Amino acid sequence: DIKLNNRNKLTIILDGISDPGNLGTIIRLCDWFGLDQLICSTNTVDCYNPKAIQSSMGSIARVSCHYVSDLLTYIDLINKPIFKAEINGTSIYKNQLQEYGTYVFGSESHGISEELKSNIKNKIGIPNFKKHNGAESLNVATSVAIFFSEIYRT
Repeated sequence: DIKLNNRNKLTIILDGISDPGNLGTIIRLCDWFGLDQLICSTNTVDCYNPKAIQSSMGSIARVSCHYVSDLLTYIDLINKPIFKAEINGTSIYKNQLQEYGTYVFGSESHGISEELKSNIKNKIGIPNFKKHNGAESLNVATSVAIFFSEIYRT
């Protein structure tokens, strides 16, 4: 069963993640940081894909992946602040990120779906510190790891 209002826990929502290696790594990150569930859109790759299982390194046994067909309705039921991770969002280093919240991460190539994006007001992101032409973006699993690290920083 999906836990909607667990006041002491962070909620991570994945929207359209297509690479099973990224999903498996995110499952492993959830396990490492103490989350026991992960919410996914139905167009996110299957968590039981062999590559996802392999890259989760066993964490799939401890983290439940729930696929939700209507993320907008699900988000309406969550009684927590909701943030969308976007490349041009307010820097995650400007304010301490809260564990009591929901963070939405989008697909590797397209980001968060327009439907979700337009219904989530709080936009945050990892700033780019490059001083030259370089990488355009971060891998979604890398972004989730940085968010987790910042959320749990004391």
